[in-house]
Amino acid sequence: MGDDFLDYLHELFSAFAPVRARAMFGGHGIYAAVGGEERIVGIVIDGALYLKADALSAPRFAAAGGAPFVYRGHGRPVAMSYWSLPDAALDSPLALRPWAQLAWEAALRKPPGRKRQRR
Repeated sequence: MGDDFLDYLHELFSAFAPVRARAMFGGHGIYAAVGGEERIVGIVIDGALYLKADALSAPRFAAAGGAPFVYRGHGRPVAMSYWSLPDAALDSPLALRPWAQLAWEAALRKPPGRKRQRR
């Protein structure tokens, strides 16, 4: 992913919250900071943005024509809890804002993961 796209993501999320990108799994995790708390709200894979969804918000993404990010794991497709957005959501910070809010709320509903122990 080029720096131009990362710069664009900072601009795109500007109506919602500051974000940072962290390289991971051949793509980037997108982290939003709201009220002193930071959560992963999206991923960028192959130049496409996917936002966090859960059982409550996934139907909204689906109704807008979105689809979950799917990868092949152990010879079968595995759907992740990150969904594509309608094209119009990528047009402006105000257009992205409701989708970013849905992703933030899904991230808050996710139970905290267990901490990994270092060896």
